[in-house]
Amino acid sequence: MTITQNISFVGIDVGKHDLVLARHDAPNVQSYSNTAPGIAALTAELGGGKAPVQVALEATGGYEWPLWEALHAAGIPVRQVPPAQVRAFARSRGQRAKTDRTDAQTIAGFAAFRPEAGRRLGPKSVRELKLLVTARRQRVTDRKRVQTRSQRTGCETLAQLDQALLDLLKAQIADLDRQITNQIAACPQLSRAARLLRSIPGIGPVMTATLLAEMPELGTLCGKAAAALTGLAPIARDSGTFKGQRFIGGGRKPVRDVAFMAASVALKHNPDLAVFFQRLRGRGMPHKKAICATARKLILLANTVLKRDTPWQPNPPS
Repeated sequence: MTITQNISFVGIDVGKHDLVLARHDAPNVQSYSNTAPGIAALTAELGGGKAPVQVALEATGGYEWPLWEALHAAGIPVRQVPPAQVRAFARSRGQRAKTDRTDAQTIAGFAAFRPEAGRRLGPKSVRELKLLVTARRQRVTDRKRVQTRSQRTGCETLAQLDQALLDLLKAQIADLDRQITNQIAACPQLSRAARLLRSIPGIGPVMTATLLAEMPELGTLCGKAAAALTGLAPIARDSGTFKGQRFIGGGRKPVRDVAFMAASVALKHNPDLAVFFQRLRGRGMPHKKAICATARKLILLANTVLKRDTPWQPNPPS
């Protein structure tokens, strides 16, 4: 891929305290504090140049959000790029050193090499929904961890502490479920999309909220892109006459995990998917692989109903 001309691609390494800025066409880097004044100065620097800029930054657990929002408000194009792809790009160039400076330069180079990569800042309603969905997912993970630990503890005191923690997590998850429902209901676009998604048997409230929060692009993609973005597209491993086993990977893991669980449930409630699953099993496909294919089918159905803006309809009996 050739580098787009007349655009200065900017990579920003975001830290808790500092923001390190590098350009793909300049050797120097600039540092700013990750504070409101520092973000304002950085935004003014990027907005005051003669050449148009495109900014790329990585996900850093939330430290990038104030900067991302400020740049977006200033009309400066920003994309959040996948860290794994940036690291792979660095390895392809033989780069082993890792500092804030080299990270910023690598991000800038990656942005110039793949200007279409990454995601744009979504609407505020989607960003707020994503925070709630992420918080819920974290507490569900904590609950599973405590449940596993409590099963093998031999101390009554620890068992009581674990039970108290489980009760707290259960209450917080229930509260987050209510907030997620209210957040979706308060936004007409999210509410409409949620009704369309829930029309598909097998897609429940958890998967609906996850799709709306983690895949706002859904409904604007082709089927292959939707499957790839979820990490459910089969990846070939062939060479010459050798035909390797297909595998899945990459993509947005939270969506893939929820889709896999939803596919198992959908087999009991969605006759079309049940027939699809049994057809795959009849061909000798292993159970887990058939579930992955069913999960991919579920994502494709979700993408289709949103693209057509019409509820799901079962296939007529043959």
